[in-house]
Amino acid sequence: MAADDAKAVIELKKTDLFVGLTPSGHSVLLDTDHTRNSAPTPMELLLLALGSCSGVDVVSILRKKRQDVSGYRIEVRGERRDEHPRSYKRMAVHHIVTGRNISEQSVAQAIQLSEEKYCSVAATLRPTAEIVSSFEIIEG
Repeated sequence: MAADDAKAVIELKKTDLFVGLTPSGHSVLLDTDHTRNSAPTPMELLLLALGSCSGVDVVSILRKKRQDVSGYRIEVRGERRDEHPRSYKRMAVHHIVTGRNISEQSVAQAIQLSEEKYCSVAATLRPTAEIVSSFEIIEG
């Protein structure tokens, strides 16, 4: 395996319940039994992956731009296709930045850089899903 290759291991524990082991050694439960609903589904984890990947980029860029960020939240909504495979056809990423005197231009640029250059999850999903971003700034 090359240095950039990653290997995850997913093991069935009981009906529709899996334990995933990430390449870095972290365990994650996954559940596709919607009545039991004891852990996130793989598709839910995709929403988290996109939001957190973008969020890491955006907050890092805002700090480099010396923006006084006191809070930051990302909400990701996914719209799935009706037919199988029920992949996401559209994902909306909404950034909510709280701080003092936050520049709208800085936030817009940070999001654009994440989307177009840095976020590897968005780059992976973009060929099959439309990804749209929005933001709001809360003074505080």
